[in-house]
Amino acid sequence: MASREKADENTGDTAVGYGRPPVSTRFKKGQSGNPKGRPKGILNVATALSKAMRETVVINENGKRKVVTKLEASSKQIVNQAASGKIQATRYLFDLAREIEKNDNQLPKPDGVISEIDHEVIQGLLNRFQLQEPESEPQPEVENDDDQRR
Repeated sequence: MASREKADENTGDTAVGYGRPPVSTRFKKGQSGNPKGRPKGILNVATALSKAMRETVVINENGKRKVVTKLEASSKQIVNQAASGKIQATRYLFDLAREIEKNDNQLPKPDGVISEIDHEVIQGLLNRFQLQEPESEPQPEVENDDDQRR
């Protein structure tokens, strides 16, 4: 038997093909398939940026010290630069506002009108959960055995 056709220690399977690589090339137990991959604990770009934007900084606003996040501080700077006439900041601010409006318009807004089907469903639920008192049937009077004996 060639080394490629060695029997699998666990199953005794000698077949080689799709989904069944030769035993000699299979990953060993406890061995990573990508040993030089990203080390544990290393953040991706989105996580690192999100973490950095949530850090706090101290700013002076109207002569008072204020603690805000870096995201708030950078937003204030962009708005202030746009207000002072910097074209690049104004352009960026308008692009950002356009993107926010686009995202807001994608959300469905309730119009306050209930369709007939919705009305039927609501009425069915109300009928189902409404406390309905069971109709009391007149119970036949049971004569006491002692009364009959007398």
